[in-house]
Amino acid sequence: MSLDSPRPQNTRDLSQSPSTLAFLTRFFAAESAGGVILMAAALAALIAANSPWAEVYFATLQVKLAGLSIEHWINDGLMAIFFMLVGLEIKREILAGQLSTWSQRALPGFAALGGMLVPAVIYLAINWGSAETTNGWAIPAATDIAFALGVLALLGKRAPLSLKIFLSALAILDDLGAVVIIALFYTSGLSVSMLLASLAVIVLLVVLNRCGVQRLWPYLLAGGLLWFFMLQSGVHATLAGVILALCIPLGNADTPRQSPLLYLEEKMHPWVAFAVVPIFGFANAGVSLAGITPDHLLEPVPLGVALGLLLGKQIGVFGLAALAIRAGLAKLPEGCNWMQLYGVALLCGIGFTMSLFIGALAFPGAPHLIDAVKVGVLMGSLVCGLLGVVVLLRAGRSTSA
Repeated sequence: MSLDSPRPQNTRDLSQSPSTLAFLTRFFAAESAGGVILMAAALAALIAANSPWAEVYFATLQVKLAGLSIEHWINDGLMAIFFMLVGLEIKREILAGQLSTWSQRALPGFAALGGMLVPAVIYLAINWGSAETTNGWAIPAATDIAFALGVLALLGKRAPLSLKIFLSALAILDDLGAVVIIALFYTSGLSVSMLLASLAVIVLLVVLNRCGVQRLWPYLLAGGLLWFFMLQSGVHATLAGVILALCIPLGNADTPRQSPLLYLEEKMHPWVAFAVVPIFGFANAGVSLAGITPDHLLEPVPLGVALGLLLGKQIGVFGLAALAIRAGLAKLPEGCNWMQLYGVALLCGIGFTMSLFIGALAFPGAPHLIDAVKVGVLMGSLVCGLLGVVVLLRAGRSTSA
């Protein structure tokens, strides 16, 4: 997975060091606050799309800048920064964090696998036989870590730290699965010359890593070139962010200031949480609700997405996690009970950012289907969030009683 040597040889779990505990505190604070801002951005988009300024809202997103629409710049440009942060988080967790050993990977790994497979199966079952809509099978497979952690933050001490760590590890593995899905299933119209140019830049990044280059600017400069070549190649440009992140060296993980990866992740996180993701949410959550009736909500795409998130996530996440625990392959997060695990499984049905992103990839040139995806994501995520809060509040009361 990584280009660095496996892990720091001192074998001390990085997650227990004072510097990393402080890092985790900042991470959850930024992620939770970012989730609240993302909720506000999504609400603002819905208001804008259903207000007298709706025409201005939609027209502005289509304004061209340097050959690409503002919406395209957001989805392919800003989201590459988001995916880069995802890549940094994946690498950190696997090398020296909450996913660095099998025992740590087991529970979130099984939960993430179930949380991707079951929602996809439910969506396909509802959309079976429709060549136009089956391509959206991956839409409900994603979990929005910012939204989910934002909801957990609202619960305060009723949600123990181990539950937040489990959710973040699960969501990171979920994001890894989404990256693989995008690379394998949502790539088209490949340009061989641009792919070769991208490969040459990737080789350069690997050489920089292997030669022990610690300065960030050569990686970032090469990453900019990689993004451009991948944008022209037919492979989705946001994957350049993940590839670049995996080439950034971890360095001295015990001292974040001496680790290029941890330093970059810490600097990027507030920008992504408070700017990139809310901008994406505002640009993509806007859908006109005019004329939408209960019959529209029961159409295959919104119904498949909503039920995939609502039923698929809780069945897949909780079901496989419970099987792994009962089989002795994993353990409940420390200080958590079964009801809290189920509550988190419900929160995993909040699929906002990545679900909307995959929806745009699944149905290019079909705005009516993209609008249907938005309705399904909003319905499923809202119900999952509310039910998750109710379950976790009850679980917290029973734990403290």
